[in-house]
Amino acid sequence: MCRLRRSMGIVLIGHSTRVAKYSRLIAERMGMGEEETERIYRIALLHDVGKIGIPDAVLNKPGKLTSVEYALIQSHAALGGDILAKVESMPDLVKGARWHHERVDGRGYPDGLHGEDIPLEARIICVADCYDAMTSDRVYRKHLPQDVVRNEIAANAGTQFDKDVALAMLELMDEDSEYLLREGEQLDSAR
Repeated sequence: MCRLRRSMGIVLIGHSTRVAKYSRLIAERMGMGEEETERIYRIALLHDVGKIGIPDAVLNKPGKLTSVEYALIQSHAALGGDILAKVESMPDLVKGARWHHERVDGRGYPDGLHGEDIPLEARIICVADCYDAMTSDRVYRKHLPQDVVRNEIAANAGTQFDKDVALAMLELMDEDSEYLLREGEQLDSAR
């Protein structure tokens, strides 16, 4: 059990770091200044902190999740928001943790926010998080090909994803003809 927690922690740290770096790249592409992009980077680093409350057996399950397990996974967003709401010195941290699974069409969770009611930071982290989820190897599947990931982001622009954020990510992907951005292979040179 202790070994699993340590290994899952390493996976979450790698995922969170990549999501933070993708979020910063998206924010830069959208024309945000250095102070704003660094703030979004910090918010994104902690977007999955609520997973600390999810059992390893659910996080590491190689097969299909039951409806109960899926609901438990979904609870990480509200739990993370509750944890980070206590950090008075950085009140914006809650935006990434609580709302990174909201959808612009209002069908996301935990609060069913719609469109611009979702903080921009969370809309950016949502795209970065989904990109990393699709382009990383998981216990239940290998990473997806770049064209599949690109089509998925393009197809969900305006429903799951903010159109402007999705467009920024698509532009970054189009410049990545060798698919080096995947799993952070190109991120170290980005900063």
